[in-house]
Amino acid sequence: MRPRIAQINVSRGGVPKRPVPSARVTVQGLDGDVQRWRHHGGPDRALCLFSLERIHALRVEGHPITPGSIGENLTLEGLDWRAVTPGVHLLLGASVVVRVTGYTKPCFKITGSFRDRDYSRVSDECHPGDSRVYARVLREGFLTSEDPLHLLTEAEASSRLAVR
Repeated sequence: MRPRIAQINVSRGGVPKRPVPSARVTVQGLDGDVQRWRHHGGPDRALCLFSLERIHALRVEGHPITPGSIGENLTLEGLDWRAVTPGVHLLLGASVVVRVTGYTKPCFKITGSFRDRDYSRVSDECHPGDSRVYARVLREGFLTSEDPLHLLTEAEASSRLAVR
């Protein structure tokens, strides 16, 4: 399967985030998504990303998680999630470029998505490779569900960012 955006998720605050067919991406995040900047958001945490394959694996473990239920803005499919680490660049759709800035720290507000309310299941400290990640938007644009995505090399990212 080619890597793609499986779902775009927004909310007016809190979780779950609900699917939308498309969204404009700015350096502040997705239009229509409200974030509490004290704990989330800002340029280095403009987008929260997670893997559909990880969601499926967690469901097999018995967790009632669904896309958007733990607050990710973009549910991605077809990537080696363990390769999505801080410093990695992604091309989303035709023009949006982001850089992964770090792993998210799960909070108690997502307990409903986990068996025994154990939200540490998506903590990178406890379960490396199973965490959501934050990303900084380096090039704004418009995304729709099903848009392709690509991991970029440093040279590819630099080239895309240099072109206007």
